[in-house]
Amino acid sequence: MNISPELEKLVRQLLALGVAVVIVITAPGGAGGTGTGGSPQTIVLTPTAMPRPSSGVPRPSRSPQPSTTASPSADAGGTAAEAFGWGEPNRVDEFDAGNPGEGWTIYDGPGHDGQGTRSPSAVGLVEGILKITGDASGTTAGMAWNPGQAYGRWEARVKAPAGNPSYHALLLLWPDAEDWPVGGEIDFMEMMEPTRQVTNMFVHYGADNSQVSGEVKVDGTQWRNWAVEWTPDHIAAFVDGKEWYRTTEPAAIPSRPMHLCIQLDYLPGGGNAGNSTMEIDWVRQYAAPGA
Repeated sequence: MNISPELEKLVRQLLALGVAVVIVITAPGGAGGTGTGGSPQTIVLTPTAMPRPSSGVPRPSRSPQPSTTASPSADAGGTAAEAFGWGEPNRVDEFDAGNPGEGWTIYDGPGHDGQGTRSPSAVGLVEGILKITGDASGTTAGMAWNPGQAYGRWEARVKAPAGNPSYHALLLLWPDAEDWPVGGEIDFMEMMEPTRQVTNMFVHYGADNSQVSGEVKVDGTQWRNWAVEWTPDHIAAFVDGKEWYRTTEPAAIPSRPMHLCIQLDYLPGGGNAGNSTMEIDWVRQYAAPGA
């Protein structure tokens, strides 16, 4: 096929743009070149696939798509409060004031089950982040947010770097009456596994400390939003705005006021203890549904 240089250039430009080109050539049929002695010939030229950019060539930029879930910050997941419309909290601590806000009691005395020590010295606040540290001697900390309320919702943004098996990072509800186990206990975030890839839920109840429980596999070393909803007919747990546990066992559901506790508990199980930490960005408390 012979075509002029100008036409060839145009064809190449169209092909480079991904446009197919159809060329119809009519062969001459007689001396005058306009007879019917020749048959038209159709040639279809299709563009070749455009090569992908190499790793050293930036891809074309695209406008970011709007998020379908609101987030309190860029690296946090959604919250249960947003996902389920809990409304405005009735109590908040963002830990921005240099000290924990009103209502906090920091433990000072023996550790969990009499093991180790709970000391205010193991609590620190740096740039709006509450940090609890546990050391190799079993010195750690915990704190309670009093007073509590009968039924409601609580949510906290927490991360716990991989730590020592002797330390459990917890968010829990504890009875105001201090009558455990009869008054119940709701551990809605207990990181027992040292790499913090599995988190457990425990609901303690009854004089014999009966329990119901569950677990979720999620990377707890990253910021996560952990929440609990406690009503007269159920207890539900959430992470990043998604429900992952629920019990409707009537005997397991407390009926009297409870308050939020943050604890890094020392539970030595053999071997050498080591350092562990947990960090809290904020905590929020919401009224019970319909209250």
